[in-house]
Parts: sequence; structure tokens; C-alpha cells
Amino acid sequence: MWMRWSRGGGAGPVRRGPRLLLLAVLLLVGGHALLWRWAEQQMEHGLAVQVAQWRSRGWTVAVGTPAWGGWPLHARLTVPDVALSGSGGPPGGVAWTAQRVVLDVALVHPRTLVVDIAGRQSLRLGPGPALAFTAASAEARVPLVPGVPPHSIDLVVAGWQTEPPAARLTAARVSLHLEEQPGAAQGEPAVSAVLDAADITLPPAGAGRTWALGEHIASVAVEAALTGPLSRLPDPQARAEAWRDAGGTVAVRRLALRWGKLDLDGTATLALDEALQPMGTATVRMSGQAETLDALAGAHVLAPAAAQAAKAVLALLARTPPGGGRPEVAVPLALQDRVLTMGRIPLLRLPLLLWPQLVWSTAG
Repeated sequence: MWMRWSRGGGAGPVRRGPRLLLLAVLLLVGGHALLWRWAEQQMEHGLAVQVAQWRSRGWTVAVGTPAWGGWPLHARLTVPDVALSGSGGPPGGVAWTAQRVVLDVALVHPRTLVVDIAGRQSLRLGPGPALAFTAASAEARVPLVPGVPPHSIDLVVAGWQTEPPAARLTAARVSLHLEEQPGAAQGEPAVSAVLDAADITLPPAGAGRTWALGEHIASVAVEAALTGPLSRLPDPQARAEAWRDAGGTVAVRRLALRWGKLDLDGTATLALDEALQPMGTATVRMSGQAETLDALAGAHVLAPAAAQAAKAVLALLARTPPGGGRPEVAVPLALQDRVLTMGRIPLLRLPLLLWPQLVWSTAG
């Protein structure tokens, strides 16, 4: 009796095992489905909130019918026919269109939104024509914090190029990091940016002109911060005046440029003067300065006399690096009353920046 009871009772867990395993699988699949649906709803809600916020600020937003996908590892929302336009930014407004925008959240990384914006797009700044362009790949990453609007973005673009009728402009790779600090006080960084671009081909200058340093830029890198506070006044000139009066500056922590024979690294601090014209100082270290000055004079960017005077001074200051290579020179630059000077040598006079039209004029 005891043996029969033991054998019969032992079979119970064996029979219950498959059912418990099946129940665990069903619970796992159901929980995953609920998680995927929750992520889907969060993305849908986030998109609706962003569209509502843009519209509340006076922007026009149009999107096609979104489509869901990505199961089982991603919550993916594909939004076709995106169009955004409004009067913010430069006079004449801004307009941007994209064939599609894909929003993706991996369920194993729910705190990161990946935005795929590759494909044909167009951008119009001000009253001019729209610029059509494509990219082989374009991906933005946005950190997600519940209940807090995103304040930073990382964008990486590869194979960027303009499309006809615009002249051909290409960039093999561009990366951009933007970070905003809302409510930044005086002297605090309100917007920070880090830009890196490589292998840029410029369009022909046209009208019998050429680019002084050539049509190919090997690389450019900029790290800068714009201090606050930032005004939200609707008029561009009033915004600029308020920012200037609050002590606003642009701190260029690093500027690196490899263009033609020029190899340049430097830092700068810029602001607006009483006439709302750019002013500031910079310190740059460069090589290839003699060839660059000759090229600028030949393209009539610099006056020949100014180029020759600058070459003479730089030749005295140039030093060959300890490890060898081209002679390098470190020089101070200053921008005051629209005149760019190197030491006491005036190099060129910048065109007048007119407010609020934000158009460049050669008058004055």
C-alpha cells in the first residue's frame, strides 16, 4: 500500500510539470505583449504631445497615418509624409519635410528613443527656396525620462548630399550633439553643441569664382556653448538685444579645420556689440598659413597688402614642431567694429548684419 501510494503520488508532479511550464510560457508571452503594448502607447502618446506642443507655438504640423511594427524586440512607429513649418527662427520661417520618420524603442533599452530620418528630405530657411537632400543613413538618439521633455539629442548622418536643382554639396559623415539647459541663468550654458564633419565637397562657387582653399574640406570640428538666459521674445532683434544686455556670449571651446593647405585649431569668445554686430577674440594655432594667405589674396578675399603683411609677421613667429613637420604659428585674432585683425594687422571687413531682416549687406 505504501509503495503504491508513493508511486502514484510521485506521478502527480510529473504530470503537473508540463502544465506549469506552459503556464510560465504563457505568462512570459503575455507580459511581453503587455510591455510591447505599453511601449507602443508611450510612443504614440509622446508623438501626440510633441505635435500638440509644436502647434501650440504656432507651427503647422502634418503627418501621415502611423504604422506599428518591430515585434517582438522593438516598439517601432513609422510616420510617413512628415511636414513641419512655422515662423520661428529666421524671418520667412522654417519648413522641413521628410518622406518618413521611424521612431524605435528597443525593449531591452527602454530609456533611449532612436529616430531614423534617412531618405529624401527638404529644408527651407527664410524666404529662399527649399533645399532637397538625401542621406544614406541618419539616426538620432534621444534619452527618455518619464515626465520630463528631452533636452539632448545625438545625431549621426552618413552619405549626406543635396539634390538638384541645388548645386551638389556632400558630406561623408556628420555627427552632432545638442544639449539644452532650460532656465539657464546668466553665464550658464543654455545650449551646448559639438559638431564633427568629415570629407565635405563644396558646390562650385559659380560666376567665374572659385573657393579660395579648394572645394574639398577634409574635416571640421566645433565645440561651443551659448550662455543664457535666452529670451523668448518674438522679434529677432529684441531677442538679440535682451541676450546681449544679459551678458550673453558664445564660447567656442574648440574649432578645428582642415581645408586645403590650412590646418587650424583654436578657441574663441564671441558676443554682440552695441550695434548688434559680432565681436570677440580668438587664439588659433595653424600651419600652412603662407599658402593659405596667398590663396585668399588670389581669390580677392584679402587685400594683397594685408596678406603680405600677415605673411611677414607669421614667418617671424612660426616654429617647427619638436617632432618635425610643417612650421606652426599661434596668433591672436580680434573682431571689433566688423574688422577682423591679427595683432594690429587688419585682415578683412565683415559685411553688415542687418536686424531684424537677418540679411547680409555689403553697405557700410
